[in-house]
Amino acid sequence: MSDRRPRSSLVVDVLAYALARLLLVVVLTAVIFGVGHLLGVRDFPLVVALLFALVIALPLGIWIFAPLRRRATASIAVVDERRRKDREQLQARLRGEETSGASEATGTTAAGEEPPAE
Repeated sequence: MSDRRPRSSLVVDVLAYALARLLLVVVLTAVIFGVGHLLGVRDFPLVVALLFALVIALPLGIWIFAPLRRRATASIAVVDERRRKDREQLQARLRGEETSGASEATGTTAAGEEPPAE
């Protein structure tokens, strides 16, 4: 169960950051479209409001959602570190190296055999 925890935390953190950024675009689009209507521009295209909102939301979201971005980045780093350690352990096992000190205590090799007598 604890193996799934960082991965699920990663998904939650990244989705929260992505949804916050999308919500910012939606809010800015509504504000730009509403201001256009208030200024008397009735033929203001929604696509233009959306494009302006995207341009404004890109840098704005970096500053507004910095804590969410840092949390998502930290979650990615945890999962990345776990994958790196797992890959190193797998490569060590494929090379026939010992990945833990358990066999030294039992006096066996990586394959579970007794070491040759000297």
